[in-house]
Amino acid sequence: MASTAAPVETQTAKSTFVYVTFIRTTPERVWEALTSPEFTRQYWFGIHHETDWKPGSPWRMVRENGMVTDTGEVLEADPPRRLVLKWRNEFVPEMNAEGYGRCVMEIEPIGGATKLTITHTSEHENSKLIRGVSGGWPKILSNLKSLLETGELAIPA
Repeated sequence: MASTAAPVETQTAKSTFVYVTFIRTTPERVWEALTSPEFTRQYWFGIHHETDWKPGSPWRMVRENGMVTDTGEVLEADPPRRLVLKWRNEFVPEMNAEGYGRCVMEIEPIGGATKLTITHTSEHENSKLIRGVSGGWPKILSNLKSLLETGELAIPA
């Protein structure tokens, strides 16, 4: 099944990146893959998420060497349907200066597959964060799809 990616500038001076993919698995398995540190390390190039996935909880992404790459807060968690994060990059000064963006992950069953939609937004026009994630999300989600469907990564680290 095909995946699509498109950076889009909205009419309200926000920057938005939307990625949609269809994965031949269940919504529960996609949720597990998105929220389990053991799973994310496999397809997110060694990075894992630290949080309890409860609304209001802090969230951060951590590299294998302990470096924190991104931080934020869990805004919504409705397993296995929807996850919303407040998101700020911590290691690229230009991205960090923009403050927090928002990442919405929507999971829905479609026949024998699951539709995963990632919508990453920023309040800044021509956001550097959105430019950054528009290069990262396709690689990460291609790995996620491949790992869930075949047990192997599309782009090994």
